[in-house]
Amino acid sequence: METWRLYTVIWCGLVSLAGSCIMNGSFPPFHIAFLAFIIPMMGWIAGLYLSDFLDRKLDKIEKSHRPIPSGRIHPYEALFIGAIFAGTGLILSFYLGIYNLALVFVVAFLVLVYAKISKSKGILGNINRGVVTVAAFFYGVFSVRQSTEFIPIYIWILSLVFLVHDTNSNLVGAIRDIPGDKKGGYFTIPVKYGLKNSIFISLFLTFVWYFILIGITFYYNFLKIDFYYLLSVDILIIFLMYVYLFKSINNYTRKRALKFHEFFVIERIILASALIFGIAENSIALVILILALTITVLSQILLRKRYEFEEKK
Repeated sequence: METWRLYTVIWCGLVSLAGSCIMNGSFPPFHIAFLAFIIPMMGWIAGLYLSDFLDRKLDKIEKSHRPIPSGRIHPYEALFIGAIFAGTGLILSFYLGIYNLALVFVVAFLVLVYAKISKSKGILGNINRGVVTVAAFFYGVFSVRQSTEFIPIYIWILSLVFLVHDTNSNLVGAIRDIPGDKKGGYFTIPVKYGLKNSIFISLFLTFVWYFILIGITFYYNFLKIDFYYLLSVDILIIFLMYVYLFKSINNYTRKRALKFHEFFVIERIILASALIFGIAENSIALVILILALTITVLSQILLRKRYEFEEKK
């Protein structure tokens, strides 16, 4: 359960579901919605197992308590379980169509490149993770439309929101790993440019994706007013998040940096849910929001600190 990191997994499922809803113009049939939601999550979990396997030597430096370096999970056990998730997602993708099947292999390639090469390469690794989320979004889009010909222009532009948002999210996540990344030779943005510059880069990226999102929703008017109600909550969370971070610049600790990313984890659930509220019936969207927030918040409380920090005995 620690390796699954449920507090991050729900996000990619919601992104895919949002793509499915927006492409369909309404909440899709339940079996399509379920597959669009669950399959990207399986791929995400498989990627986490692979990433933890490849990072096991780096994790020994600062995070020897994690499942693989601590010996609670054998390295090849992680690969085996990850392969089960990946294989199940691949098999289920046959039901949706050829584009979804192709995206499974695209994501597998992107995850491998991220874990093996780009993760340690600064902004390249951050963008790599953003592209994975874009693939999750189009997985949902193709779950209801097996053609690129009739995809509205605003869906293509909306994918840029997820690209920039998750590029930023991955950059922010690297802030909590500065000490270990330095020792391991990972040249992330926080390692190369420092905490203060990383915060300003993050703030700039936030302005970019908000500008794109607000611009296309006003111009193309493809979402209900309910979207803006929930987006206002998202804006409030973003504001509080940066206030907290700027106050912490001169008092950096890994725990403070983790708290900042925890804001981000909640914010992106609100963001994806706002898009679903803009399309689906409110009762359906509300159930999805409550379940997603409940799983995300509880898993952060119960699992995240024990995954990130060694528990004192």
